[in-house]
Amino acid sequence: MTDQLPPISVGLMGTGEYTTGITPSGQSKSDKKIGVVGVTMFDLRRRGKVTDIIMAGTNGGKFPEIKQHFQKNIGDVYKGLDLSFRGFPEGNLRDAEAYKSALRALPKGSAVIIFTPDSTHFPIAAEALNLGHHVLVTKPATQKLEDHQKLIELAEEKGLVCFVEHHKRFDPAYNDARARAQKLGDFNFYCSYMSQPKFQLETFKSWAGIDSDISYYLNSHHIDIHCWMVEGRYKPTKVTASATTGIATSMGCDPKTEDTITLLVDWQNLEDSKQRGTAVYTASWAAPLKAGVHSEQRLHYMAAKGEIRVDQAHRGYSVVEDDIGKLDYNPFYVKYSPDENGFFDGQRGYGYLSLEKFIDAARSVSAGQSKASDYEGKGLPTVKAVVLTTAIIHAGRISLDEKRSVEIVDENGKWKLV
Repeated sequence: MTDQLPPISVGLMGTGEYTTGITPSGQSKSDKKIGVVGVTMFDLRRRGKVTDIIMAGTNGGKFPEIKQHFQKNIGDVYKGLDLSFRGFPEGNLRDAEAYKSALRALPKGSAVIIFTPDSTHFPIAAEALNLGHHVLVTKPATQKLEDHQKLIELAEEKGLVCFVEHHKRFDPAYNDARARAQKLGDFNFYCSYMSQPKFQLETFKSWAGIDSDISYYLNSHHIDIHCWMVEGRYKPTKVTASATTGIATSMGCDPKTEDTITLLVDWQNLEDSKQRGTAVYTASWAAPLKAGVHSEQRLHYMAAKGEIRVDQAHRGYSVVEDDIGKLDYNPFYVKYSPDENGFFDGQRGYGYLSLEKFIDAARSVSAGQSKASDYEGKGLPTVKAVVLTTAIIHAGRISLDEKRSVEIVDENGKWKLV
């Protein structure tokens, strides 16, 4: 045991790339070939923080492949990991609502981690909270602002931990940039870009443009970082969105699928309504195939007394292989090479830390050592702390659909889109 808190049961909702490393076409072609969530939970179990693991998907027939994949790529690579889990739906069945049985199979006060298509986040998170479980939901928390605010109310009413998996808050560069931004005076301009190569459109073809879009999926990262940078000092007031099309549809995606989405957002100083800032957030899943990185990611923050630039695609670590070419790796998110004794060695990665922070908070509250409200105001991505990210992305979706700008207003402590 690394601490005195008892271990917690965990339910993993979703069996896709981020949880297992398995995509519709087999093992992921990205830099997350063994996933992130599953291997992290197995390691946290080795460290005494996690006990039983339940995994829920929609196709029970996938679990033999997942178990074989885990054994070959995790069990045979790292020492001391117990890879056991109970899968739902059980047997060779298909059940889009298998998560309901999985959540009921967990003891009350378990930790539930949701990595499923965006349109399913709200119903699964609400079900888990209603059953008395702590929740970590991948971004975007919800697609609609009103649903996000329902989760805030539900978590507060039940006294449960509800985090959103905005792991960029734990990236040392972004975390440090946020701290330095506080000393630079009035916010003036922010610009961010994040992309993934177009083969991701194959991975997401079943829902791309149908259930969600690239702004929900990727813009949410940098919007959250910006909201965090100006938290308590500024509020967003208007969102105008623009999008490009053509590449996704040429790859067989739904005709509604946008390739690249840009949001132009007006921000207003809370103490001086005449002082304003502008932000431009761009996200794309139509980037070139052989750019050397899986995800371009950068931001530029300008304020009255200085500016900050962060390029997290190129970290000064590149590898060249004859048959692949040059690749820029990011072991700071998740490190897959074992330690000197053969154990998993990714505990310092910000992807791992994001999950561990949630598990520790859930364990503490379930053990009666702390209250869920204790985690507010500490830079953690609680569902309450990240509500403006959902407001901005939802406003962007309305702006695209209705071809107009959308206002964000504070109405008696509740955010509303008009």
